[in-house]
Amino acid sequence: MPHTQIAIDGPAGAGKSTIAKLVAGELGFIYIDTGAMYRAITLKALRLKIDLTDEDAFNFVYETDFSFKDGTLFMDGEDVSEAIREDDVSNNVSLIASYISVRKKLVKMQQDLAGEKNVVMDGRDIGYHVLPDAKYKFYLTASIKKRAERRLLDNLSRGIQSDMDTIEAEIKRRDHFDSTRIHTPLKKADDAKEIDTSNLTIDEVVKLIIQNVREEEVYGF
Repeated sequence: MPHTQIAIDGPAGAGKSTIAKLVAGELGFIYIDTGAMYRAITLKALRLKIDLTDEDAFNFVYETDFSFKDGTLFMDGEDVSEAIREDDVSNNVSLIASYISVRKKLVKMQQDLAGEKNVVMDGRDIGYHVLPDAKYKFYLTASIKKRAERRLLDNLSRGIQSDMDTIEAEIKRRDHFDSTRIHTPLKKADDAKEIDTSNLTIDEVVKLIIQNVREEEVYGF
């Protein structure tokens, strides 16, 4: 029997990762944070001190190992869940995620993971590119102001000093970069259900997705 796949896409700060992880936990699925994988490659590149503008310098991606445990990403055996949220990573990940060589390798890994178990996967091109045959597809969005507020609160909770104007500018820049890149840009799959999370709590969005899945699922829900 084929495994069930739930694809959740959307721009930075729309709440994808938190919501996807909670949905996966509720359904007993594996959560795969694809954005974290691109962040991890960015982190590794920064640590290696390579030229981030040189795509040819990213051959190390083929020698990098990823695994997920309870929604936590391990790269080469290291829990990098905190390190990948640093500002240097956030400010460079869109560039690294635009490289076709990096994308090809990580997409293949993501598809292999999704072929092994029931999964909830979030990112920017999951519904139309990574898992085009996913049974359930959702596109989460929110206003730039709301996304900036969420990022600010998240940064402060991590002890990272930030300000709204800087965060809003970074989100606008990243939105433009992600939606205009040549290879698999950020966009909504034609058959995805869009959810504006601006005025919804995390729990409310999770309930909406779970309700949609359980209304159609035939596995005893």
